Amino acid sequence: MAQQETVDVDEVFRVETHGIDPIPDAERHGSARDLFWLWFGSNLTFTYVINGALAVAFGLSFWQATAVVVIGGLSFFAISAAGLSGIRTGTATLVISRAAFGIRGNFPAGVLNWVVSIGYTIVNTVVGTLALEVFFAEIGWQGGTAGRAVALLVTLALTFAVAMWGHATVQFAERWMAYVLAAGFGVLLLFVLPGADTSAAATAPGLSGWSLAFVVMFAGPFSYVPMPADYTRYLPRTTSLRSITWMGALGGFVSSVALGVAGVAAATQTDMTDAVAGAESLLPGWFQPLFLALVLGGSVTNSIITLYSSSLNLQVLGIPWSRARAIVISAAVTAVGSLAALFLTDFTTSLLSFLSLLIIVFAPWGGVFLADMLLRRCRYDSEALHAGSTGAYWYRSGYHPAGLAALLAGMAFAALTCDSELWTGPLVAPLGGADLTLLGSVVSGLTYWALTRRRAPAYAPAA
Repeated sequence: MAQQETVDVDEVFRVETHGIDPIPDAERHGSARDLFWLWFGSNLTFTYVINGALAVAFGLSFWQATAVVVIGGLSFFAISAAGLSGIRTGTATLVISRAAFGIRGNFPAGVLNWVVSIGYTIVNTVVGTLALEVFFAEIGWQGGTAGRAVALLVTLALTFAVAMWGHATVQFAERWMAYVLAAGFGVLLLFVLPGADTSAAATAPGLSGWSLAFVVMFAGPFSYVPMPADYTRYLPRTTSLRSITWMGALGGFVSSVALGVAGVAAATQTDMTDAVAGAESLLPGWFQPLFLALVLGGSVTNSIITLYSSSLNLQVLGIPWSRARAIVISAAVTAVGSLAALFLTDFTTSLLSFLSLLIIVFAPWGGVFLADMLLRRCRYDSEALHAGSTGAYWYRSGYHPAGLAALLAGMAFAALTCDSELWTGPLVAPLGGADLTLLGSVVSGLTYWALTRRRAPAYAPAA
C-alpha cells in the first residue's frame, strides 16, 4: 500500500514527474475542453496582429487580407488533429514521429525542432520584455538598462515558473490568462475595427503578394505540428477523437483570426512598420498601458507551451534527465539568446530570418508526419516507440527509407520555391515571385503515401 502513495499525479503547482514516458491509463484525466483553452490562450499573442498587418503590406485589401487570415486559422484543424496520436500512445509528438522516420532518422528533425522552439521563445521573450519596458516608462519609471533587465527577468520568470511545474499548471495558466487576455484584446478590437478602411477597391497584389501572405499566416500554426500530442497524452482513452479535434481547432482559430483581423484593420489606418507603436497610436491614452500588458501576457502564454515542449524534445534527443531538469537547459539558452537579442541590435532580425528559413524543413516534416498518422489511423505500437533497436520502428539501422525519401522530396521542392531574406529558390522568379514553400508539406505527404500505402503490415494496428 505504501507504494501506491507514490503514484505520479498531474496536479497544478506540483512539479510534473512524467516526461516522454507513456502516461498510464490510471493517471489520465481531463477533457477535450482543456484543449480549447490551451490553444485559445497560447494564441492570444500579438504575433497575429503583426501577421495581419503584413498581409496588407503585401498589397492585399482589407477583405482579401481577412480571407487569408481566416483560411490560415482553419489550419488549426490539422494541428489539433495531429494531437490524436497522443491520446492513443500517451507520449509526445516527437516520440510518435519515430514511426515515420525511424528512431535515428527522427533525430535531426528533433534537433531542429528544439532550435525552432527556443528561437520562437526568445522572440516572444524579447517582445514581452520590450513591451514591459515601455510600460515601465509610461507609468513613470525610466529605468534605462536596469529597467530593461528587470523587464527581462520578470518575463523569463513568468514563463519558466509555469513551464517548470509542467502539464497541469500549463493548462491552468493558459485558461486563466486566456480569460484576462480575451477581455483585453476584445477591447482592442472595439477600438481598432470601426476605423478600418473596408471600402478600398480590390487590388491585384499578384501571385507574389498572395503567396507571401499565406506563408506568413500558415507559418505560425505550422510551427506547432511537433507539439500537439504533448498536450493530449494525459487525456483518457475514452475521450472522443472528434471533440479533441474540434476543441483544439476552435481555440486556435478564434484567437488567431480575431487578432489577425485586428492587424489587418490597423494596417488600413496607420503605419504598422513598428506594429506595437502603430497599434498603440490607434488607442486612447488610458488604454495604452493595458495594451502593453496584453502584449506581454500574449508573449508569455505562447512562450510557456514552446518552452514546455522543448523540455520533452530534449528527452527525445537522449538527454538522460527528468523533464523538470531538462527544461533548465532550454530556459538558460532562452535567457542567453534574449540577452543577445536585447543588447545586440541586429540579432533579432537575424534570428527571425533564420527561423523563417527553417520552414523548408518543417513544412515537409509535417507533411510526412500527418500522412503517416492518417495511414496508421493514429494506431501505433507504444512500446516499440521507446524500444530502440529491438522495436518495430527501427527499420533499417534506425532509419525509415520511405519517410526520409519523402522528407527530402518535400525539402527539395520547398528549397526551390522559397523566397526569404537568406535564400531565394531558383523557381521563385519563373513563378512570378511566388513563395510556395508550404506546399513542400503536400509534396512530402503525397510522396510518403505513394511509397508506403501498399505496405499493409507496416500500418497494421498494434495488438
